[in-house]
Amino acid sequence: MKEEFIELLQSIQRDGINNLINYLEKTDFYKAPASTKYHGNYEGGLLEHSLNVYHILKEKLLNKPYSDIVQVSDDTVILITLLHDICKTNYYIVDFRNKKNSDGVWVKEPYYTVNDTIPYGHGEKSVMMISKFIKLTMEEMYAIRWHMGFTEPKELYGTISSVYEKFPLALALHEADLEATYLIESRNK
Repeated sequence: MKEEFIELLQSIQRDGINNLINYLEKTDFYKAPASTKYHGNYEGGLLEHSLNVYHILKEKLLNKPYSDIVQVSDDTVILITLLHDICKTNYYIVDFRNKKNSDGVWVKEPYYTVNDTIPYGHGEKSVMMISKFIKLTMEEMYAIRWHMGFTEPKELYGTISSVYEKFPLALALHEADLEATYLIESRNK
């Protein structure tokens, strides 16, 4: 999976992409989980999730209604899918809790927990991190920023609706993220 991920990023023709790839290599991105207890809560879950979102969105954009509405480059599809959750880089740590095993003996069990050293939100943090290395288009920024959709606070629902009307790619990314999480990854547990 890592080779496919890097190969896709290397296909992007933008200044700074190699610096971004080098940065990822120095982080836990390829080994990080996608969440603490939901989808992809295992080593490599973030990498797997990112690739799942890529494959789903790529297919989604080939079909109606998106094929009639959204016209974006392969670079855009690769960037927004593979890096939408870059904010989870160096975000999770392993901790231990006591749990009884099958014999009724207390043992220390590892689990993932959050250690957010850069509390800047979710989508906005991903945009910030990517922008340190490459220039994103407005459509890419909006798609990444709002990929969490209506899991955002209800006070933002009007903003989300406006974004999805103006940038249908943002809605498509949100849907691909949900499909990867609930239709692919949750069933693979």
